[in-house]
Amino acid sequence: MDRRTSQKLDPDTPFLNNPSALALCEVLERAGHKALFVGGCVRNAVMGLPATDIDIATDATPRRVTEVTEAAGYRAVPTGVAHGTVTVVVDGHSFEVTTFRRDVDTDGRRAVVAFSENIEDDARRRDFTMNAIYADRAGRLVDPLNGLPDLRAGHVRFIEDAGQRIREDYLRTLRFFRFHAYYASPDLGWDADALAGIAANLDGLQTLSAERVGAEMIKLLSAPDPAPALAVMAQTGVLSSILPGADPTFVAPVVHLEQSVGADPDPMTRLAALGGEDAVNRLRLSRSDQKCLEQVRAQSTSLLGARAIGHVAGVRAGVGAILLRAALSNTAVSVSSVDAVTEGAKKEFPIKASDLPNLQGKALGDRLAALKQDWLASDLAKSKNALLGA
Repeated sequence: MDRRTSQKLDPDTPFLNNPSALALCEVLERAGHKALFVGGCVRNAVMGLPATDIDIATDATPRRVTEVTEAAGYRAVPTGVAHGTVTVVVDGHSFEVTTFRRDVDTDGRRAVVAFSENIEDDARRRDFTMNAIYADRAGRLVDPLNGLPDLRAGHVRFIEDAGQRIREDYLRTLRFFRFHAYYASPDLGWDADALAGIAANLDGLQTLSAERVGAEMIKLLSAPDPAPALAVMAQTGVLSSILPGADPTFVAPVVHLEQSVGADPDPMTRLAALGGEDAVNRLRLSRSDQKCLEQVRAQSTSLLGARAIGHVAGVRAGVGAILLRAALSNTAVSVSSVDAVTEGAKKEFPIKASDLPNLQGKALGDRLAALKQDWLASDLAKSKNALLGA
């Protein structure tokens, strides 16, 4: 059953005005197949939020998608044929086109799927009701599982049996908390069936790769305010399962301080506030994120001023460090302090080796290091003459 509703998206929705996407849908439809936008682009359009990826679902098999689109002059790339996905390139724009599917077998990490001509089969294998909403190229919404009321209410709810959805892919536990942080209405509270399903399947989190867990956690930590979600993750045992020793107590103060000075949300600052054992490996952080995390942690406990912290750690980690330091000490942060970090990151140490002609080797290195420490301790205030006269 299609369940094409009478409700339509705003005609100004970007993907409804994307010539390449519309042309692709039209090509599939002319060949006798369904072509529907699905997932995040539809969800965000209903909520009035921006969306990036444009995904298309169809009843055409991957082979048929390839035949039809190549006949139209497009390039079809078999990026995930085993799971029903062909990437079609139209005028330089790439779109994932995925055949309606149903799960045949799952092990909590990957699924074996069978192709289907039934949109309800495709909808039922998705995670949350708010993600099982489709739209045709005219913007008419197709809602096979009646997810629109949940989406509009900000109710993050698993499709049908929460435990079963989680056992199909244990990463859905973390996705639930991430989606709650981004899309849930704070007035609704938490879905009881979802929390029960999560509590009953905690062991499955151990089967997930560090890369998948880390990617999901960084997305969660990048939310406008992840603190409530992290608190419930701690209460349900999810947080200790993926990051032992983590404590969300100081995340909310960091978020408040970020907002008070207009700082962008930074996942590494929030992670530094969260703590936990061996976060670098458990979340498989990139080198740049690892360096930022280390600097935020180190400089948040230093005695240096904001300018000096900016010089040592750079703007991103420097701002994170002064925010975390304030959160740990229950003090405020001023916009001028954030500006001082930025100023310090641009300053250069005023002393060069040529300024110390009578020294060389280790003695020169030691003297330069001592002068730099003196400069940092002055919060970069000491001039070249003042330092050399010391």
